[in-house]
Amino acid sequence: MSLFSHIRYYFSGDKKFVSSLRNLLGFTPGNLSVYHLAFSHRSTATEHPTGIKLSNERLEYLGDAILGAVIAELLFKKFPFKEEGFLTEMRSRIVNRENLNRLALKLGINKFMDGSIDPGAKSRSAYGDAFEALIGAVYIDKGYSTTRKLVLTRIVRHHVDLDELEQVDKNFKSRLINWAQRERRTVEFELIEEVENAGKRLLRVRLLLDGQEIARGEDYSKKRAEQIAAEKAVQQLHLTET
Repeated sequence: MSLFSHIRYYFSGDKKFVSSLRNLLGFTPGNLSVYHLAFSHRSTATEHPTGIKLSNERLEYLGDAILGAVIAELLFKKFPFKEEGFLTEMRSRIVNRENLNRLALKLGINKFMDGSIDPGAKSRSAYGDAFEALIGAVYIDKGYSTTRKLVLTRIVRHHVDLDELEQVDKNFKSRLINWAQRERRTVEFELIEEVENAGKRLLRVRLLLDGQEIARGEDYSKKRAEQIAAEKAVQQLHLTET
């Protein structure tokens, strides 16, 4: 960024926004409008004359693809002798909706979105969605190389332990079902809602134990949504690994 641009931002109303982004990203943003858009939830989006709502959904779509590519390359190099199924599962553990929401809160994404989410909106995935939109914004503003560096050096390095993820048993659904069979309990998963989100379907499921709901999960994959609900149930029931 040029000296003139630095001076312009210093005296603009975006001074605090730029400073916060610089602290988060490690560089000074150029195209501020795309970053503002990244934190604009669809529940408060304004409508463009073309009829398109100006929210972060398109950037989320782009960021999802870029993030997936960076993580896929990382895992491909980290585990040179592992098969495709292992790599796919590891990538899912990193980029699933629940984990992205937690990661977004760690990074302080929620602080950028204060006031940009309608309190009445269903926004349980809003922060994870905004995290992906931010990745998309960085890609638009700075290109793939900078985006890749951001993901690997400022996010994965500090917030993702690949060795720990490899060792953790994430098949909570099987663990729960095995326990239920031993205890003569019934476990059911029900799809309760499908939400269109940036051209993808966000699936929400609930987990019933003996006919009573005890947990919910959501993801773009029904299998992952069920695993998330099962993980919550396993934690709630204090089940040990079997």
